[in-house]
Amino acid sequence: MIAPVSLGTWPTPLEAAPRLAARLGLAEFWFKRDDLNGLGGGGNKIRKLQYTCAEAVAIGATTVITSGAPQSNHARLTAAAAARLGLACVLVLAGPPATKRRGNLLLDELAGAEIVWGGDSPLAEVVAIEAEKRSAYVIPFGGTSPASTQAYVDCGRELRAQVPDIDGTEVVVALGSGGTMAGLVRELGAERVVGVDVGAVPDPRATVAGLLVGEVEPGALRIDGSQVGTGYRTLTDAVRAALETTAREEGIFLDPTYTGRAMAALLAGSFPRGDKVVFLHSGGLPGLFGHPEL
Repeated sequence: MIAPVSLGTWPTPLEAAPRLAARLGLAEFWFKRDDLNGLGGGGNKIRKLQYTCAEAVAIGATTVITSGAPQSNHARLTAAAAARLGLACVLVLAGPPATKRRGNLLLDELAGAEIVWGGDSPLAEVVAIEAEKRSAYVIPFGGTSPASTQAYVDCGRELRAQVPDIDGTEVVVALGSGGTMAGLVRELGAERVVGVDVGAVPDPRATVAGLLVGEVEPGALRIDGSQVGTGYRTLTDAVRAALETTAREEGIFLDPTYTGRAMAALLAGSFPRGDKVVFLHSGGLPGLFGHPEL
């Protein structure tokens, strides 16, 4: 495996949240602050980009390309990482051109990314065409690949050093493209990690198991699907309430797509858990400003 490039500040903080612990009926509750890791507004994708961008640099690429929704955190951080490394960046975003520049989309443009709108075409097809035009290195959806799961093995090792009783603690994480959960499972074990599905992939269990290449039986993965609602891009009442509760109890802001759904599952008691929990805060604050309906 190619050694990662350095794009963030590590280890990220672990912060106790006693007011939320009391509300949830937990003995101990912490936030693992992967939203505070430095580059481009922070977020879990930075850890993965340290591995995928290292591969791009190693082969001499001058341009990287990736895809996502218009308010993609991964797209924003890919643009920031490319700027840090002196690479050109192309973002293929779903749907027609946006009428307003807000949230992550504004930050993409500030970082100098070229934006290509996918319209009704499958994003993978548009990425392939654009990558061939530019001889660009393709970073997969969500930055997730078998190699980049090592990024959250790294995070799991940080948690081992930070949490006195990690063997008696559960880690709750939003489950999108699967790499964050997969890396944590590899390091901490399937029994200790709960992924809350956000609806980003059709079969999250198969996706995570596929990234772990036979290391874990799919049935052993702890995945909660209660917060998908009517789809990845929608904002449910439960998620809106979770955003408000977290902000008003602890002064911590979550995002409406990922961490908001994970917190909504915790508040609803959607899955069995013990009395000690670490919540992986994967970032996404700029996405709030792309949701005026909040």
